[in-house]
Amino acid sequence: TPSLQGRLLVMIPRPAWQARVESALRRSRVVALLGPRQCGKTTLARTIASKRRSVIFDLESLQDEARLQNPELALGALSGLVVVDEIQRRPDLFPVLRVLADRPGHPARFLVLGSASPQLSQAASESLAGRIEFVELTGFGLWETGVETLERLWVRGGFPKSFLARSEADSVAWREGFIRTFLERDLPQLGIRVPAPAMRRFWTMLAHFHGQAWNASDISRSLGLSDKTVRGYLDVLTETFMIRQLQPWHENIAKRQVKSPKVFFRDSGLLHSLMALQSGDALAGHPRSGASWEGFAMEQVLRVLQTPDAWFWGTQSGAELDLLVMHDGRRHGFEFKWTEAPTATKSMHIAVADLKLDHLWVVHAGRHAFPIAERISACPLSSVPRAWQAAKAGTKVVSSLGTRT
Repeated sequence: TPSLQGRLLVMIPRPAWQARVESALRRSRVVALLGPRQCGKTTLARTIASKRRSVIFDLESLQDEARLQNPELALGALSGLVVVDEIQRRPDLFPVLRVLADRPGHPARFLVLGSASPQLSQAASESLAGRIEFVELTGFGLWETGVETLERLWVRGGFPKSFLARSEADSVAWREGFIRTFLERDLPQLGIRVPAPAMRRFWTMLAHFHGQAWNASDISRSLGLSDKTVRGYLDVLTETFMIRQLQPWHENIAKRQVKSPKVFFRDSGLLHSLMALQSGDALAGHPRSGASWEGFAMEQVLRVLQTPDAWFWGTQSGAELDLLVMHDGRRHGFEFKWTEAPTATKSMHIAVADLKLDHLWVVHAGRHAFPIAERISACPLSSVPRAWQAAKAGTKVVSSLGTRT
């Protein structure tokens, strides 16, 4: 539609993320905004900085790098908001920030930006323990781009330049360039020494295991590598926000339960690129399209829930739950189905009973919310925010969202 096209030609505002970072800055002297490259960290930081007295250092700029040759002197003289972009290039700055954060009455707040990395998080945690707050930024979510863009967001993923590209071909080209740059430049800059061709083969193979329980032996045999090596590759992709390892939940029941994590691509566009799916039509006819949609829907739901504690549950006999979260002592379950008319399954009833779920939401690709069974409701992906607000308030969906029992 013309209105949609107009929105796609400019960067989409991100007021929820802006409010989250500003709230963190009120609480903490130092805030670290972490996330993969090109997810919008710099744009968000500059938007926040534009509303107050601020100074910005970009450590990819030789001029800004030179300004920080004596960092304690340079940063100690500043007030207002100090933004340091690409801080993973200068881990020696963290001890300096600790000294400045401990000075009584120091007039500056620090917002540091960096690509996710083990070195970045470890250096910050060790030097700034108790003084730093972390905010993890992702690409666009469905409630930022609008529910009318659901298919586009699923196919292209949430990286701004991929989603906002003028054509499918442009989006595909940007994602391929991102993958190459990530492997050939970003990982080495983070101190991760993995041959780019080997990591590309692993990442591509991992795309075909999206949504499945991790099995190092299967992948290592296919690649001719050791289990330890492929485990290390998986951890690298996890620590750089490319992959989510969803951990299993163990309940004290007389059943053998799954103990391996499930592996999901955090961005559906990168998943499709590594599977050589270059259009919505190609995706729709692919045998893994259902798994792709389920992983995409789960990521959108996790953005709404904003909880660090999430698990899946499964038994060796086949019963499973896609997502389990806790809120105020209540247990909530989520299943993800690429269908418009989900029905209750034996597995769902087992999960409700064994896990003592307050409610189970079957998130689907249709448009309508409706009851399926006792404590089980169908909820379209577009209505998840309202459904979650109702769940937190103790309201249960019966025939439509917002109807109380």
